[in-house]
Amino acid sequence: MSSGAPKGENCLVDMDSKAGDLFSADDAHPTGTGGVGVMAKLWLPKGFSVSMAKEWIDRRRVSIRPWASFVDQRKFSKPRNFGELCQRVVKNVETYNSNYTFIFLGLILYCIISSPMLLIALAVFAGAFYIIHLKSLESKLVVLGKELAVPHQMSLAGAVSLPVFWLAGAGAAVFWVLGATLFVIGSHAAFRELEGSDMEELLMEPV
Repeated sequence: MSSGAPKGENCLVDMDSKAGDLFSADDAHPTGTGGVGVMAKLWLPKGFSVSMAKEWIDRRRVSIRPWASFVDQRKFSKPRNFGELCQRVVKNVETYNSNYTFIFLGLILYCIISSPMLLIALAVFAGAFYIIHLKSLESKLVVLGKELAVPHQMSLAGAVSLPVFWLAGAGAAVFWVLGATLFVIGSHAAFRELEGSDMEELLMEPV
């Protein structure tokens, strides 16, 4: 007795097509971005995409300086005067801006991971925003006669999750990240000696 189930190679082809649908972006989507697969359902705000974030990270990774040279203790010394201190800070921030960016992101990640309440607060915010956005796709959300755009939806989600952020001590976490970032980056930029090429540029600049 024959059945309608695919067999042999047909089954493999069918499974491949199903797997491909997970990442397909050819069919219509309520947001107008296309795609019905799992990845397409992970909606992102207009003007932002995973590819844009990946491209930004790739650019940073290409311009990053070797970490071995970045932390080489032999190249650290006390600046001789305030003028040299300013020159070091300006040039080192320009030279190691990608390294500093990853340090900043690492401190943020450490702060989030080390605080379970912050993880819960972020999950509440993401969930609230996602639910509000889904509701806006079903029917326009209007408040005081104005339709809620994406920034307004994010603000509403932030208001909903504000008590959780307050309980998680988000304000203290933000100040900790900013303070730690300024201390680490400021100390490195002030005490890291300039590279030879940077010194030549400073000597060639007109007084």
